[in-house]
Amino acid sequence: MKRQVTIIFFTIILSIIAGYALSFNTFSNEHKAKSDEKNDGDVVQLTFWRNYGNPTENKAYEELVSDFEAAHPNIVINMKSIQYDDYEVRLRTELAAGTPPDIMSIDSPNAAIYANTGALLSLDQYMKKEGNIDDFPDATLKGLSFQGEIFLALVVESSIALFYNKHLFKEAGIPFPSEDPTEPMTWDEVREIAKKINNPDKGVIGIDSAQGFGVGEAPAYFKIPILWQFGASILSPDGTTASGYLDSKEAIEALQFYQDLYHKDKVAAVELPLDPFESGELAMTVLGSWTLAQLETNYPDFKLGEDFGVAPLPKGKDQVVPNGGWALGISSKSKYPDEAWEFIKYITSYEGMKKYVKITGDIPARYSVARDLPELNEYPKNIFVQQSQTYSKNRPVTPAYPVVSEVIKTLFEEVGIGGKDVEVSAKEAVEKINKALKEIQ
Repeated sequence: MKRQVTIIFFTIILSIIAGYALSFNTFSNEHKAKSDEKNDGDVVQLTFWRNYGNPTENKAYEELVSDFEAAHPNIVINMKSIQYDDYEVRLRTELAAGTPPDIMSIDSPNAAIYANTGALLSLDQYMKKEGNIDDFPDATLKGLSFQGEIFLALVVESSIALFYNKHLFKEAGIPFPSEDPTEPMTWDEVREIAKKINNPDKGVIGIDSAQGFGVGEAPAYFKIPILWQFGASILSPDGTTASGYLDSKEAIEALQFYQDLYHKDKVAAVELPLDPFESGELAMTVLGSWTLAQLETNYPDFKLGEDFGVAPLPKGKDQVVPNGGWALGISSKSKYPDEAWEFIKYITSYEGMKKYVKITGDIPARYSVARDLPELNEYPKNIFVQQSQTYSKNRPVTPAYPVVSEVIKTLFEEVGIGGKDVEVSAKEAVEKINKALKEIQ
């Protein structure tokens, strides 16, 4: 725990700078030749770091950078794409060394970490003057802000929904759920369906409600909404404590429901076979909007409408889905903040965002782009779009977020895998988060 809090303040980074120094010399510079050609003093060179995405994401950024440079011949964007697993450490290394990129891609729940340390330039005035912020949902902007100021600009949003196997539903005589984004099933209804379909003798599992037990940010992204749906929060509104929130009556109810799926109802499995949903061994699962393209590419014989369907994310007391994604920020040390903003403004503009979404198939952050692309107003993508615009919530905005994320992961592992008393686990989780908040303060 202490180590994670220390990471927030980058002090640990100083000890590994030397270890990574050599690797930075090997970075590929995608625009090096072009930069060498444009070497006069009137040309502004901007470094742009982003995590290396899937092929369509990479293609989208390459085309947008090319378009921007064509329209701004006095600006060169030196884009470096870094593997996801290495990205955060390498970025923080450069920040600690005082040599950060001008423009950087940051996962939106980490906005407060970088803003709190002074690593990010506030985009508040830029966004409010030229960013057309009325075109973004309030929940999206809130997730990009810290202490009342906007620090990041988002290109695409994210959302999750319930995917279900149509063949297993038919065999059990269960009607398909509504496709209307405003009419989700309740978690109690989903649990009863899972009980009817679950069949250990045939190797059929009822549900995977929150992406099993993985690593990284996925556990927090998929599991925090369960707490929200039951009316719970992680932190107080001012972000100073988890006491009375993560251990509230509502949080305990949510954790108990989650635990019961595994240990009482036995309709969820701690260990899942390979590709259980696609192989017909898993009746229901919660997946992200990006999964549609992945299924179409990797499992062409497993077809939407024939083999599986998509329904709104189930609700508890409230209908809530998570939002957030990789957003763009400017280093507070950049010598060219105005030029950096010009680039971000283009990427996140109506035209830039529309082009990005057409290439990637992702969910746009702007209302206007979603409205003007027909496929986003049709099933099943309309589910993700309407959820993100109407029912989404951002993960806690706090400099202690890495600790919060890890604690949530551990909490759900303890109650889901280990069957630990939910009140005891919640109390321990609160103590860990409060300790991190206190150390940061």
